[in-house]
Amino acid sequence: MNNQTEKVLDFDECITFLNKKGKELFGLKFFIDPADYEVVYKILIYIIKDERNAQRHKISLDKGIMLSGPVGCGKTTLMNLMNHIIPVANRYIVRSCRLVSYDFISQGYDAIHKYSYQSFKNNKKVVTPQAWCFDDLGTESSLKYYGNECNVMAEILLSRYDLFIEKDMVTHITTNLVAEEIESFYGVRVRSRMREMFNLISFDRNSKDKRV
Repeated sequence: MNNQTEKVLDFDECITFLNKKGKELFGLKFFIDPADYEVVYKILIYIIKDERNAQRHKISLDKGIMLSGPVGCGKTTLMNLMNHIIPVANRYIVRSCRLVSYDFISQGYDAIHKYSYQSFKNNKKVVTPQAWCFDDLGTESSLKYYGNECNVMAEILLSRYDLFIEKDMVTHITTNLVAEEIESFYGVRVRSRMREMFNLISFDRNSKDKRV
């Protein structure tokens, strides 16, 4: 007899919950398109740590999620929604890569440390790792701080990789970029580490823009 409790995903119940929460957060017109159910299902498997189905779909429960797809397909919305299924203590913070780059302009290299560790608690610096979801990777630009140019997200991802290896700290990402664009923007080293850090879950490249 197996003494381990197997986690069973009630997909219909999860969809009902996500649609209800989505209407609360994003307006009464919100609904999850049935065309996106496969993407939602894979993320839910990851979120609830369903080991059996994760193996079937080649999803590592130790890695983070890189959610890829065209503009307007619902990547950001979905990652925000999933935070309401995760226990509060395990939730990630969603932050636009564009805003991360603006933080670099105002804070300099402290911003890179900020997104590698939870930098402040009660106005004091601490070094407790924090799970982040970096939204819209590729929308930021290489910026200068006192004349020094920096590929901010490349540096942050390299720091997050170290945390992943040393402390099992996951990172999540949403992006419109394909693999070749990631390598072009951030370099071979970052792309190689991203393969190790993330489960790639993708919307259909022909997925419609839900903002229209």
